[in-house]
Formats: sequence, structure tokens, C-alpha cells
Amino acid sequence: MLNAGVIGYGYWGPNLVRNFMECEKSLVLKVSDLDPARLALCKSRYPSIQTTGDYREILNDPAIDAVVIATPVGTHYPLALEALQAGKHVWVEKPFTSTVEQGETLLNEAEKRGLKIIVDHTFIYTGAVKKIKSLVDEGAFGNIYYYDSVRINLGLFQQDVDVLWDLAVHDFSILHYLFGKKPTGISAIGKSHVAGKPENTAFVSLMYDDNFIAHINANWLSPVKVRQILIGGDKKMAVFNDLEQAEKLKIYDSGLVLDNQEDIRETMIGYRTGDMLAPKIPTTEALKDEVEHFIHCIDTGEEPITSGAMGLEMVRLLCLASESIKQQGAPLEVK
Repeated sequence: MLNAGVIGYGYWGPNLVRNFMECEKSLVLKVSDLDPARLALCKSRYPSIQTTGDYREILNDPAIDAVVIATPVGTHYPLALEALQAGKHVWVEKPFTSTVEQGETLLNEAEKRGLKIIVDHTFIYTGAVKKIKSLVDEGAFGNIYYYDSVRINLGLFQQDVDVLWDLAVHDFSILHYLFGKKPTGISAIGKSHVAGKPENTAFVSLMYDDNFIAHINANWLSPVKVRQILIGGDKKMAVFNDLEQAEKLKIYDSGLVLDNQEDIRETMIGYRTGDMLAPKIPTTEALKDEVEHFIHCIDTGEEPITSGAMGLEMVRLLCLASESIKQQGAPLEVK
């Protein structure tokens, strides 16, 4: 049985507490938050959980094996470092840290102490993304040309991160998981339309060492909410609409048909439009699978799919994208 302590019971904390409590192999012993009203809400839902305004009570409790951090990004590093130093495994919300150096320090600390870090890139554990991954691995898409994501809505404005760090980070993690390759370059443009607030609209392009290209549209100022990913290959194409209730993923037998490819001047372009398939997607909650995966990795010593090392790579990309915005979209090399 994994005994967990949760720091932060705001927006995402209740979902984490619920899933750790519902898992047969874990239990939440304590929850910490600075807001007494949030603690009262937690206590009303889970009378057995001890609540506190001091997170150190969680770190100092020898009965707690893992600390779950669901707090603003700027607090991830100090809280995670203290948790590791207290001998606790760490679950931390995305993005992992605010800087690359912070992430490297946490990885070194975890390795030195033989502890696990998992970064909550929840989309990786969704049924639709796992299904796309299986199709990519079996070559169903053929040569993959592009990944195009639209992740837009009206709000929710974050106080300590811009729209890239809030929304585009999802696509960085999905790209990494699906295709397993590192971009060679990144370019981003973004603007803030509210004085004193971070960028609320951004467009990111990622270049790779082949013909593959990725583009991300992230926006807090859209009149509609859209969560859609398009993937195009020379055999199949896919549309993942996360807001669809019944058919989140659709696979299309569509594409180009090229004749006379030996002579580029004589190449004829045709179009193939075949059937559409909406595969059955498991309805298990992603957080449930992620909690079970976290416990499994602690028990077996395996590295989590969304490990601290993976989370650090996402922070590297975010930092480069932010720097590109400062340089008016200048393409930057990904090392």
C-alpha cells in the first residue's frame, strides 16, 4: 500500500486525491493547502484524511511514501526538492520545473536517493493517445508528414505561466511519446493582450531532421474551446478531438497518390479518399491509469513513462520556445 500526501487542493488537487483514494493500492493520509476553505471541502469529502495548512507536516510524516505536488509551477522545484530530501517519491504537476537547472537538480537528487519522480503529463495516459501510439508503432500511418494541434479556449488565465507553459506543453509531451524523436529546431511567436499578464496567444513550429513537421496553436482568447490534433501520413491520417464524447479518434484512409515519381517534372498528383474508422477507445480515466503506473514503477524500479527526465526535456523545449518569442520568432536549435 502506497501512502501519499497531497500538497495543493485547488483546481487539480481534488482529482488527484480522488484517484489515489479510489486505487486499491494507495491511500491519501494528509492533504495540505493554504486555503482553509479548500481544506474544509477536502475534509467533508474524505473524513479520514488529515488536513493541514503546513505542507511540512506531510514531509515530516514517516508513514507517507510519496508526495503529490499540485501547486503553481514556481513552487514545484522547492517543494519537490524538500520531498526528495525527506526520502519521498514525488509526483509533480506539469510543467516539471520553471528552469532546466532546477529539473537537473531534482533528477540528481532522486537518483542519489533511489527515488522516483513522475511528471503529470496526463494526456499520455488517455485511451486515445495510447491508441494513436499503437498505430504509429505498427506503421499504420506510413511515413508521417505532420502533427497539427489546435488547443484554444477563452481563459483560464494563469498567473505564473504563459499559454505555452499551460497548453502547448501538452503537445510537446504527446509528440515526444508518439514519435520518440527529438526536434532539431523550434520557432515560436506569441503576444500578450492584457497588460501585465503573460502571453495569451502563441504559435509554435517544431522542425525535425526528416520531412516531419509539427505545429501548435495555443490560445486563451478564443470564443470557442477546441482540443484537436491532426496527424498526416502517406498511408493514413487521424483526427483526435478530445471534446467529442463518442468518437474522439477517427482514422482516415486518405492521402496523396503520386505517379511518375522518377521524373519530378512529370509527377502527377492524385487523391485517395477511402473509409473512415472510429476505433473503440477505452473509457478508463487517464489519472487512474497514471496512479497505477506510478505505484507499479515504485514497486518494480521501472522508470515512469512520464519520468522526471522526460519532464525535463519538455522544460527545455518550453524555455527555448519562450526565448524564441522574445526574439520575435527566431528559429533556435534544440540541442
